[in-house]
Amino acid sequence: LQTMSGNEDDWLALKPQEPSPSQCCGSGCKPCIYDVYEKELAQWEKAKAKQDKSLLMEKKEQSSNSELNPDTFTAFNISSVEQLTEDTYQYKFELPGNSSLRLSLGQHIVLRGMVNGLEVQRAYTPISPGNAEGYFEVLMKCYETGLMSQYIKTWKKGDTVFWRGPFGGFPYQPNKHGELLMLASGTGLTPMLPILQSITDDEEDETFVTLVGCFRTFDKIYLKPLLQDLARYWNIRIFYILSQEKSLEKLPWSYQENTYTGRLNEDLMKTIINSCRRKPFVLICGSSAFNEDMSRYLKAAGIEENSCFVF
Repeated sequence: LQTMSGNEDDWLALKPQEPSPSQCCGSGCKPCIYDVYEKELAQWEKAKAKQDKSLLMEKKEQSSNSELNPDTFTAFNISSVEQLTEDTYQYKFELPGNSSLRLSLGQHIVLRGMVNGLEVQRAYTPISPGNAEGYFEVLMKCYETGLMSQYIKTWKKGDTVFWRGPFGGFPYQPNKHGELLMLASGTGLTPMLPILQSITDDEEDETFVTLVGCFRTFDKIYLKPLLQDLARYWNIRIFYILSQEKSLEKLPWSYQENTYTGRLNEDLMKTIINSCRRKPFVLICGSSAFNEDMSRYLKAAGIEENSCFVF
């Protein structure tokens, strides 16, 4: 009996985990993370019925040509690890030759981690430009209790990790919208950056952008030098909203004018929208609670649902 229940636990540990709704970007990717799950689940059920674990090995099949692929995981080497804040890291991954991930704007890729023999998958948006050659970069926040975080914290330069994708994305077209209002909380900044960079790289693109970054404290703002560079462009404005800063006096003077303390609430949202130079199309990325709050405030400010995109 003992071996039987132990064996049952083994099989349970190997069972593919159903993706959480937060892993599905809802953009109609083919294959969707749920399609892949259905396929892997059927394979697991077949293997379990035959009590033959070797039948699961093909699921772990990896592509060796280092081309990102939505169906199978591909190995990529970590070329550098940089700690940005106490819990946030920027990782750089090598691409063979001068190849590029060729991501559309705001597309995400899915990471597979193994933690205590369990497979975990999470979606991340690279912050490097989609056409960057020879590398891509991802910003990752590690949580105390997060399964994937435990795995990420062990990474060192030279390690190999597995990604698949790309999925989702915001179908951005230059000059299609008069103004983009980007509402980002914490690492929700990541899908905004490639879009911002594509606008500043394209001299023909005259889209106005208002980026609102919500962080706890000034120290928790990621990628300050990059954001400061972007804010120098004539068509880009950046506001910071710091929920746990008490006063602005300690901040560098260059930040004081465009930083608010407290939370992004309905009144502040109205103020920001009224200051937009054109009627904005809104991009939102943060926790599900943040996304719901933002959608509510926007509605109160008279922004229609069809003028919003949630990552």
